[in-house]
Amino acid sequence: MEQNTRKKMLLELYQAALNAVDPHASIKRYKDRILDSFRSARCARLICVAFGKAACPMAKAVEDVCGDLVDASAVTTKYGHCSGYSLRNGKVFEGGHPLPDENGVRGTGEIVRMLGDADEHTFAVCLLSGGGSALLVSPCEGITLQDKQMTTDLLLRAGADIYEMNAVRKHLSRVKGGRLAAIAYPSRFLSLILSDVIGDRLDVIASGPTAPDPTTYHDATGVIEKYSLQKSIPGRVAAVLEQGRKGVLTETPKEGDRIFENGENVIIGGNLVALEAAKIQAEKAGFQTVLLSSEITGEAREVGTWLAQKAREIKKGGRSQQPVCLLSGGETTVKVRGKGTGGRNMELALAFAQAIENTTGITLLSAGTDGTDGPTDAAGAIVDGHTLKRAKALGIDSQKYLAENDSYPFLKETGDLLITGPTGTNVMDLQIIIIE
Repeated sequence: MEQNTRKKMLLELYQAALNAVDPHASIKRYKDRILDSFRSARCARLICVAFGKAACPMAKAVEDVCGDLVDASAVTTKYGHCSGYSLRNGKVFEGGHPLPDENGVRGTGEIVRMLGDADEHTFAVCLLSGGGSALLVSPCEGITLQDKQMTTDLLLRAGADIYEMNAVRKHLSRVKGGRLAAIAYPSRFLSLILSDVIGDRLDVIASGPTAPDPTTYHDATGVIEKYSLQKSIPGRVAAVLEQGRKGVLTETPKEGDRIFENGENVIIGGNLVALEAAKIQAEKAGFQTVLLSSEITGEAREVGTWLAQKAREIKKGGRSQQPVCLLSGGETTVKVRGKGTGGRNMELALAFAQAIENTTGITLLSAGTDGTDGPTDAAGAIVDGHTLKRAKALGIDSQKYLAENDSYPFLKETGDLLITGPTGTNVMDLQIIIIE
């Protein structure tokens, strides 16, 4: 297979995965569930709130299936993620991600106002998707948005995973960790959720605003201590967490709290759904396909090396008469050591390229399903055994770039970046490997 043919095939498999978790189509598949729940609740009005990177297409789908039943809606999403969607009777706010900003605060304020005004005769459709933790932002009393931004940035740079990040964020928020359900009480609500976390845990997706929270202030302070951030986080954040740990502040709502009696949380899509669709497409194209896991975690560069070893073992074994396709998904982390620009998928791809240097017949696509990787315009990268050869011809050293977490400019120079623009969905990351 020529390089362009391999890239084309990888992109077709990537697109098949995205199509399977299209947020608009996913919501429309739940049309009967939405309408039946509304009718059985016997409520007088229906409202819709949505937050996350897929919020706009999800909210539009609710309008499409419910029509004039939707009394009002409010959406907060990432900048550039509402292009092509307009709501008949809703307000749309675009805000910052992964670091929250004032626009996110304003959008959240509108969502809080709508749910706060709801009563027992109101049915609320809540639409959650990846990125909701940053986009549904309302700092708790005693801290500022800047305090949350700094704390989030410190945790990201330390390499904290999504569970650790959210344990802290939930205890610095008025809306996370079940607190949005408390605001909406006593209205009825149905939360439809596009999962972007390992295991599809309701308390972790978008920091679980409508689900019971099993974490505590003790857990949150434990995360800060694990990464030795006690002296780095803002003093106001440290004070809030300490007050909570001592029991001065009320904990987040737990399992059995009456605020959850009127609500239901339903997962409508996730990483495994996307991978299974890519697997079907690969098999139709004649590949012997192996789905490794939909729960890949760990440091990105280490995962990249591990995947390269798997691919080389298969290549060396040569037991299959068919080309092989390896599929995996999940969410890795990057421990920031340098001052470069990149994201977890690009860092994974660069480490993979190093591990397969000069090996022919192995090509990897690693990309975020949302179309963005880190603070860049790239979704990820497509690399092969000649990536480093191209770099050396340009006089650039992959080790220096990796040491500085500078994967984006490296892969831009070698021509291996994958730039898709916002995809409209978000179910973590995908790795697709073709082995000839």
